[in-house]
Amino acid sequence: MAEDLVNSYRTGPDEAGRFGTFGGRFVSETLMPLILELERQYVIARDDAGFWAEMDDLWTHYVGRPSPLYHAERLTAHFGGASIYMKRDELNHTGAHKINNVLGQIILARRMGKTRIIAETGAGQHGVATATVCAKFGLKCIVYMGAHDVERQAPNVFRMRLLGAEVVPVISGRGTLKDAMNDALRDWVTNVRDTFYCIGTVAGPHPYPAMVRDFQSVIGRETRAQMLAREGRLPDTLVAAIGGGSNAMGLFHPFLDDAGVRIIGVEAGGRGVDSRMQHCASLTGGRPGVLHGNRTYLLQDDEGQILEGYSISAGLDYPGVGPEHAWLHETGRAQYVAITDAEALEAFRLCCALEGIIPALEPAHALAHVAKIAPGLPRDHLIVMNMCGRGDKDIFTVARHLGIEVRA
Repeated sequence: MAEDLVNSYRTGPDEAGRFGTFGGRFVSETLMPLILELERQYVIARDDAGFWAEMDDLWTHYVGRPSPLYHAERLTAHFGGASIYMKRDELNHTGAHKINNVLGQIILARRMGKTRIIAETGAGQHGVATATVCAKFGLKCIVYMGAHDVERQAPNVFRMRLLGAEVVPVISGRGTLKDAMNDALRDWVTNVRDTFYCIGTVAGPHPYPAMVRDFQSVIGRETRAQMLAREGRLPDTLVAAIGGGSNAMGLFHPFLDDAGVRIIGVEAGGRGVDSRMQHCASLTGGRPGVLHGNRTYLLQDDEGQILEGYSISAGLDYPGVGPEHAWLHETGRAQYVAITDAEALEAFRLCCALEGIIPALEPAHALAHVAKIAPGLPRDHLIVMNMCGRGDKDIFTVARHLGIEVRA
């Protein structure tokens, strides 16, 4: 998988784990040996054809890849402009893109002799994927989840427990993804012998941002091949939702050196980026700082204290973003925008009504931005958005926001 590309957006990170000034390894002395050993083992696996053969077999026969590239004809007609395609990763086993990465990390954990897997989760999809793969391989699974997210993502909590995972509600902070990640890191430091920390996004200390990106890049590689087969050319625009940013980086990375492909990441604008921290748009409304072992864009106050963000979507309310996204933002290779809760809910409704697809609230943000740009683009303009998760987990949240009572 390693590529030696000159003058490429795809070469990073450097040996210190940095994308420009972002990324790196800002961890305690206790954690450093674990991080260095993980990096060493990943480099060995990355260059091992047998590792990727096992991944390809499981992606095909367990996950159900390649996921379809679907032409959304009714949405295209509704908006009256660009031709809209959806990369349908919500059709993966477990209902989201998360399993692409979890398989890679847990195969690596087994190679390292680890028998206890810990993970953090927000919307619950990474937790479900981790619990699923642990069940398949007979590994102990502990998932840290903010108490607030345990409440609003009850279906996924039940799924994790059915799969044999122990779900640990985190009550510190606001009880969301940031707090869950804090507790998972504390667990890892105190259980070094048998434990592997399976991070769910392209954040954290090096090598996690690059490793998760490499596993998720299957999304973009498939999209590239599928679009060439379907249309005979590359897409003009890629759009994906961003919390930490793994589904987006997976779609974007294989296209970074294609100058003619416009790349747009969509952050959670909550109640508006101009509102007082009622959003989670780190790139749109934040500034650089250090969190969870890497330097990136964060929501923080004037003293550098991390602020609690907000989003209707549990998977997008992380107060930071993966360091490679921060670098792409600063270099201008990718554009980052924010979508409000109200706009995402309208896109959710439209997708259900016009395409018979119930999206997760995360990709509903991406679709809401597609709704803004598609009408003003020519009919031969090709947009691909990543439908990174299905909406089963979000129906109670959506119903509550629409003032509809749904009984379980």
